[in-house]
Amino acid sequence: MGRFVLKRSLFSLVSLFGLLVLVFFLSRLTGDPAALYLPVDAPQSVRDAFREARGLNAPLISQFGDFLVNLAQFDFGDSLRRQRPAFDVVMEAFPWTLGLAGLTMVLVLSGAVVLGALAAIKVGGVFDRISSVISLTAASAPDFWLALMAIFIFAVGLGWVPTSGTGTPWHWILPVAVLFVRPFGLVLQVVRSSMIGALSSAYVKTARAKGVKQRAITFVHALRNAMLPVITVAGDQAAGLLNGAVVVESVFGFPGVGKLMIDSILQRDFTVVLAAIMVTSLAIFTMNLLIDLAYALLDPRIRY
Repeated sequence: MGRFVLKRSLFSLVSLFGLLVLVFFLSRLTGDPAALYLPVDAPQSVRDAFREARGLNAPLISQFGDFLVNLAQFDFGDSLRRQRPAFDVVMEAFPWTLGLAGLTMVLVLSGAVVLGALAAIKVGGVFDRISSVISLTAASAPDFWLALMAIFIFAVGLGWVPTSGTGTPWHWILPVAVLFVRPFGLVLQVVRSSMIGALSSAYVKTARAKGVKQRAITFVHALRNAMLPVITVAGDQAAGLLNGAVVVESVFGFPGVGKLMIDSILQRDFTVVLAAIMVTSLAIFTMNLLIDLAYALLDPRIRY
């Protein structure tokens, strides 16, 4: 198991390094920060001094070399916009994104596992048909459109919840609800399909013949064996929530990494963009590693 973890960790670090290098060069295509932060009529000497102070006057290859040296020291430099270490800026925003994605994923798994298991008990029944319609509709709904409609109906029209911000628990309702819809639909489909296969297996028929109650058969015997594909999809959706939060956070003004990343790209704050990519990617790689470990715990065959 330790060898497997080490191997996956090394592959993840190589992928992370490649992603950072790619973002480093692509972010430079957004333009010159001096043109954004200095007045239009600023003399060339002032522009040169601005770039020189921030290492932007050097050739791109030289800047990349400095980036690698600083990366080895876990130093991304200071934010152009905030004049503070870029990593500190990102770590202030990351808990907001992690909390938003974590709360949403807990609700998604809780709802999808229960509804999917109940729908699989009687295939083709009324409850099964209703859950299928809900899951297909939810999986097809775009986050951006849902966010705008939610604001228009529940915040502006009915006035039940705020349009943006994080001051009270009411501010979390719309962002969590919008993020919840798509992964809920996808996970519900997988739980239903996996549970149908598990409930038709031989060991379930044996449990029924022994007089085991349907609740115990569904949520104890069948659910454990049906969770392997669910874990895969849930892990992908959890990683997608970290990425999908970019849109939702921007629409609702939520102070997470997603909104910070969009703002930093528009502000040409390269150091913050790189730090945000690294923190988000590390979180996703860690999540994928935990999913692999959960696989091994649920199915002993995978350990070998």
